[in-house]
Amino acid sequence: MGDNADPRLSLDGRATYRITLQGLLDLSWADELGNMRIRHTRQAGKAPITTLTGEVTDQAALTGLLNFVYNLGFPLISVTYLGERK
Repeated sequence: MGDNADPRLSLDGRATYRITLQGLLDLSWADELGNMRIRHTRQAGKAPITTLTGEVTDQAALTGLLNFVYNLGFPLISVTYLGERK
């Protein structure tokens, strides 16, 4: 484990993430994405961005979520760990 690793982070714990994708994911996908909050941003001259924020049950669920949006054709920009469920 690296020096910067959060010692509380585990493969099987609930945690909140922010996932940023290129493109506009329709809001109707919220249920399929485990009720993740979907937000869109646009800047002139740049591709639109979709941000998904919410809790996932574990790292396996996170992987499934990332595979799901990949299969929909959305390029991944970033995944940010926001913390474990208290």
